[in-house]
Amino acid sequence: MRPADHSDAGATANEIDPALVLETVQTVLDDNKAENIVSFDLRNRTSVSDHMVICSGRSTTHVSALAEYMRQDLKKIGADIVAITGTGQGDWICVDANSVVVHIFRPEVRAYYQLEKMWDPKFDVNANANAA
Repeated sequence: MRPADHSDAGATANEIDPALVLETVQTVLDDNKAENIVSFDLRNRTSVSDHMVICSGRSTTHVSALAEYMRQDLKKIGADIVAITGTGQGDWICVDANSVVVHIFRPEVRAYYQLEKMWDPKFDVNANANAA
């Protein structure tokens, strides 16, 4: 669940181009050796966010470090970070940067939850049923 909007948070989110937020996220993940990075354009699918990025870190330490680097770089560009959850465990950290939501997993946890199947059109049950 998203926290209630605050008047100043909305102003910040409107000033930052979602493409810049996505580019910053992808740069942080690439530069810090995140693995199996997948990005989904959600603009025509949900009002929750414009993009979702899913990736893996090699360990709980790597997952936590990726989230921290992302927080720092998003802050530098003035992006609105709504929430960062999961930092206590380091198995699955979600960084909600309003227009971009990033899920950083340990590989075993990512395989268990298979979050890509919820958002990847090739796994869309309704689309596959209609095609048959």
